[in-house]
Amino acid sequence: MDKLKMQTADGVQDNISRIAELFPECITEVNNQMGGVKRSIDFDKLRQLLSSDIVEGNEERYQFTWPDKRKAILAANAPINATLRPCPEESVDFDTTQNLYIEGDNLDVLKCLKETYLHKVKMIYIDPPYNTGNDFVYEDDFAESASEYLANSGQFDEQGNRLVTNTESNGRFHTDWLNMIYPRLKVARDLLTEDGVIFISIDDNEVENLKKVCNEIFGEQNFVGNIIWQSRTSISNDDEISTNHNHTIIFSKNREKLSFGGDDIDESDYSNPDNDPRGPWKLVPIDANHVGGDTNYPIRNPKTGVDYYPPNGRIWCYNKSTLDSLMKDNRIKFGLTDDSSPKRKLFLNERKAKGDFKTPSSILVDAGTTKTGTTEIMALFDNQKVFDYPKPTSLLTRLMQYGYVNNNDIVLDFFSGSGTTAHAFWKYEIIKEISAKFILVQLPEDLDKSLLSASTDAKKNIRNAIDLLDKIGKPHLLTEIAKERIRRAGAKIKAENPEKAQHLDTGFRVLKLDSSNMKDVFYSPKETSQLELFKYVDNVKDDRTSEDLLFQVMLELGATLDSKIEESEVDGKTIFNVGDGYLVACFDQKVTDEVVTSIAKMQPTYAVLRDTSLADDATATNFEQIFKTYAPNTTTKIL
Repeated sequence: MDKLKMQTADGVQDNISRIAELFPECITEVNNQMGGVKRSIDFDKLRQLLSSDIVEGNEERYQFTWPDKRKAILAANAPINATLRPCPEESVDFDTTQNLYIEGDNLDVLKCLKETYLHKVKMIYIDPPYNTGNDFVYEDDFAESASEYLANSGQFDEQGNRLVTNTESNGRFHTDWLNMIYPRLKVARDLLTEDGVIFISIDDNEVENLKKVCNEIFGEQNFVGNIIWQSRTSISNDDEISTNHNHTIIFSKNREKLSFGGDDIDESDYSNPDNDPRGPWKLVPIDANHVGGDTNYPIRNPKTGVDYYPPNGRIWCYNKSTLDSLMKDNRIKFGLTDDSSPKRKLFLNERKAKGDFKTPSSILVDAGTTKTGTTEIMALFDNQKVFDYPKPTSLLTRLMQYGYVNNNDIVLDFFSGSGTTAHAFWKYEIIKEISAKFILVQLPEDLDKSLLSASTDAKKNIRNAIDLLDKIGKPHLLTEIAKERIRRAGAKIKAENPEKAQHLDTGFRVLKLDSSNMKDVFYSPKETSQLELFKYVDNVKDDRTSEDLLFQVMLELGATLDSKIEESEVDGKTIFNVGDGYLVACFDQKVTDEVVTSIAKMQPTYAVLRDTSLADDATATNFEQIFKTYAPNTTTKIL
C-alpha cells in the first residue's frame, strides 16, 4: 500500500512539472533537506534555450514590483501541513448539504482546497480589506521594521540618507496590502474553470494596484471590465468630492472561453407596430467596425429609393446574399416609418428562447447600496445593526448573473465577512430555478479584540454583535455572527418562498482549518531516544477523530468536501463510504480479515486504512491477496 502525503501541494514542484513538459532537458536533481533528492531546474540550460528572449540583471523592462514581492510569491507556492476538520454540530443539514462554510486563514484554506477543487470553481467573488490604514488581520509574517523596509525598497542614497520624506508611511501602506492579496489571488486562479470569472470589490485606495496585480496573475488579455457600483446615495462632506462608489474589477480565467451574462432584457423596449406574427421587436444597427472583408455595397430603401452606405469607417454586418434573405423574411426595416436607413428587427421571443441578456453597463446604479445591505441584515437580527457597510444581496445576485452561474456550478467567496454571498446565492437559485453550490471562507476574528481598536461608529455594531452572540450562547467571533446570519437567511427565504424553495439546499457544512492530523515524527537520530520511538507507533494526534482523518483523506484523494458520506459497521468497526464508492476508509484499530474483505467487496476507487489498523501479521499478509481477489482495480493507501 502507498502512504498518503497528508500535505498540501508544493506549488514550486507543480511549476517544475510544467516546465518539464516543455523542456525535459532542463530537469535535474539536487539533494533536499531530508537527505534525499528532488527535481529541480537547470537554469543554465533553460537560459540557453531561451537566450534570445531572456531579460535579466539591470536591463530595463516593464514590471510591477514592491518590497517583499518575492516572499509573496513564495507564500503562494509553499506547501503547508494543515487540514480541514468537520464540525457537524455547527452545520445545517451536514449529511445532505452541498454548501461549505470554512473557518480559517483563507490563504491556507485555499491551499487545502487547491488539489481537490482545481479548475472546478465557476465564479469567485471577494470583498477584501480596503486598506483604509487600519491594521490587517491577514499578516502572513510580512512584518518588518522601518529600517528593514527602507533597505528593501532601496529608498536611501549612497550616504545612507532617505531620498524623499514620509517614505515609510506612503510605501508600507501599499506594500502590506499587496503582500496580503497577491498570494491569495495566485492560488485562487488555479481553482477557476476555463470559462470562470472572478469579481473583486475594492475602493479607490488600491484599485490601481489591484488591477496591476490581476494583470500579472490572470493576464492583461483576460481583463473583462471595471463596474462602478453606486454604494450610497447620500453626500458626505469628508472630502472635496463625496465618494459614493466602489469598484468591481472583473477578470476571466480564459477570455476566449468566458461565459458572461448580462442584465435582464427590458421588455418595454419592444413593440409590434406592424403586427409581425413573430411578436414584439426593436430595431438594431446592421453596421460594424471595419475588420476585413468588403461589404460596402449600397442598400436601397424601397419606399424612398434612397441608397444607404455604412457610416464612415464601418461595413455592413452581412453580405449581399444574407441581406437579401433577411429582406425577404421581413427582418430588415428602414426605421419605424420606413423612410430612413436600414436596421434589423430583433424579436423579443427569439432572444428569450436563446437565453440572451442585455449587455451590462460599467456603471451600476440600480443594485442597492450598503444601506440596503444593512437593512437586510437588521431584518434578520431584531432590527439590530451588527455589521459595517455590508454589500446588498441585490449586488451579488447581479454579479452571479454576469458570472453566468448555472446548475452544479460552484461559487467561492474567501473573504466572506457577513455571509452576504450565501444569502444572495440562495436568492439567485430561486430566481434562476437552478441548483448550484457555494464555498465561503472567513477568518474567525475575535470581536473582543476588534472592539479595542474599532472606530466609534464600529464599536456600537460590534457590541450589538457580541450581545446577540451572548443571547444564543456562541463565542465572540465574526464567523459565529456570520453563520447565524446565514442560518436565519436560509430559514427566511424558505418561509417566503414555500413552493420555489421546497427543494432549496439552505444548509452548509462547517469545516475549520487546523494543523495536520498527523504527528510530527521527523526527528534526526541524535534527537530521538529508543524510548521516544514507541510514542510514534501511532502517527495520528491523540485529539483527532476518525471523521477528522476522513476529511483530510478526502482532500488528498480528490473527493469534494460536499461528497455524500455513508457509515456502516462490520465486526464492530466503522466503515466510511464516500461518494458512492469513490473512497472507502476505516480508521479503527485491530481491523480483521472480515473488515478488509467487506471493504474490498465494495470495489472502491480508493481504500484507506491507518498503518496501525490491521489486527495482526496474518491480516497484514492477507490484505494484499484479499484486494487482488475482490477489488484488483482498487488503489489502497495508508495513513
